[in-house]
Formats: sequence, C-alpha cells, structure tokens
Amino acid sequence: MRTVSFTQMKNGTKEEYEFLRSQEEPYLEGTADRLIAELERQGQETLAGYKISRLTHGLQSASRAERDGADADWVASALLHDIGDGLAPQNHDRFAAEIIRPFVREECSWVVAHHGVFQMYYYAHHYGWDREERKKFEGHQHYQACVDFCERWDQSSFDPEYETQTLEHFAPLVHEIFSREAYDPDVLKAGISTGVPKAD
Repeated sequence: MRTVSFTQMKNGTKEEYEFLRSQEEPYLEGTADRLIAELERQGQETLAGYKISRLTHGLQSASRAERDGADADWVASALLHDIGDGLAPQNHDRFAAEIIRPFVREECSWVVAHHGVFQMYYYAHHYGWDREERKKFEGHQHYQACVDFCERWDQSSFDPEYETQTLEHFAPLVHEIFSREAYDPDVLKAGISTGVPKAD
C-alpha cells in the first residue's frame, strides 16, 4: 500500500490506519530536525529593531541557562521559548509551550506558556499597559520560576557581545528531548516545582 483509499477519515479501514501509523513513526522521529531547521530560519531574520536575530536570542537564553547549571528541560525550554515568533506572533508563548509540553517537565512548559505576560514587567509601562499583569498568577506554584526565567535568561538575552553557544552545540540536546516518550509521567512530573537554578 502506498496511500490509503479513503477520502473521508470515517471510511478508513483498520489496515489503512495501521499503515498510516507505520508512516507516522519516522515522521515523529524527525521532529527535532524540523525544530532545528526552524531555529536556523530564525537566524536569517532579525527581531525588527533589535541588535540580534531570533535565533541568537534563543541561543543566548539557553547559554545562560546552561551556565547557571540548569537541567536539560530548562535549557531546551530557554532555547525554544520564542520559536513561535514567526508563525504565531500574537501567542508565541503558548505556541512554543505546546511544542515542548509532551517532552519536558510540566513546570518548564508552564513557564514557557506564560513568559509573554511575565516579560511585560520590563516594558508594558512604556505603552501605558499594566506591567504587573503577571500578578494575576501570584500564588501559582510555578510563579517564581517564571519570574526567574524571565529575569535571568529571557530579558537579559539581547546582547550581541555575550559569548553565546552555537546551534550545533545545542542540537544533541534537542534530539535528546524530542526522542523521549511523549507524555511520560516520569518526565512530566506534574505538580513538582524545582525552580530556576541560580549560578553561584
């Protein structure tokens, strides 16, 4: 079988769906490569008005996390937190969180999903907006982790002079994260907060 015969999903047979599953497995295995290609594409464009590209911002955030002794989940989250900028600029944070959610600790995907609101602390007042919008999440178990993520790794990573690791350096980590079994409870660790590590 090279293709299924149905034109409406409801008419597919068990044999056809088993065939489709066999085709899906190698596609899923290519997720890390597609993410790396998207990061590379982000290196071809700048954040309009900024000194660095979207790629460099992600690499710099991940470099800071790595140098602070962060684990693989945090480093991958820092690297990919803005990967949605090009495709979903109005909700890039939630877009990125949905990409990593099946493969990293719940704490990390929550922080990525909410970093856009928390990042407003640094600039919202210049537009007449509420820079304390993040306070609506006060009391959430991952609140402080998101504050720290933004302070230590996100808002500080727009510096063209910072010694930033390359995408090649982080590629094995991306492959490691996205080779995990999706939604593995031992990876997700729902309800557990470790916090953002701080360098000594």
